[in-house]
Amino acid sequence: MRDFVNEKKLAAKEAVKLLSDDQIVGLGSGSSATFAIIEIGERVKNGLKIQGVPTSDKSKELAISLNIPLLEIGDVDFIDITIDGADEFTTDLNLIKGGGSFLLKEKVVASLSRQEIIIADSSKKVELLGKFTVPVEVIKYASGYVINELKKLNGNGKIRIVDGKPLITEENNYIIDTDFGLITDPAILSDKLHAITGVVEHGLFINLASVVIMGDGDSTVTFS
Repeated sequence: MRDFVNEKKLAAKEAVKLLSDDQIVGLGSGSSATFAIIEIGERVKNGLKIQGVPTSDKSKELAISLNIPLLEIGDVDFIDITIDGADEFTTDLNLIKGGGSFLLKEKVVASLSRQEIIIADSSKKVELLGKFTVPVEVIKYASGYVINELKKLNGNGKIRIVDGKPLITEENNYIIDTDFGLITDPAILSDKLHAITGVVEHGLFINLASVVIMGDGDSTVTFS
């Protein structure tokens, strides 16, 4: 039986080896990225000189607790390298992200990054995206309209509920988790989602990842 937690830790350790002094580093969100931030904290403690840009308040709080120097996203023109996780990935480096509800900030940071390093355990590798639902972040006012528009794309969308209430993102939006079935052309679907009025962002990350480092048993495999 595979130890997915250990696979995430191995992938995180491998990714953090890519960091060097004087870089601006994007700090991802979620369970895999947490292991990376902890590993970065150890390297900073041992003398690594970097500045981090967090993708969520949780990542920011963790980084502060580990004494990782931080920058605001508005103060950077680019990010050297970002280490983040994914809910699903394919070997051509397309991703679904946003299970943790931070997809908007994650995509902004990814778009600013010269290198987007994705770390994952082996359960996240798929032939086609779509077993995991696609998170679609929307302004609250448009949520009903967007759900109906998603149906026209053969998507079954439901507002994400946490503790009996709609989840509110850090940017004060709703997330509609949408089942499209297996996605044969994620780039086309991405464009169609962006065209829906009221959609702020979605969890299909196309042509953003540079490398995926996957934990595989007691070692790692790199896809690029």
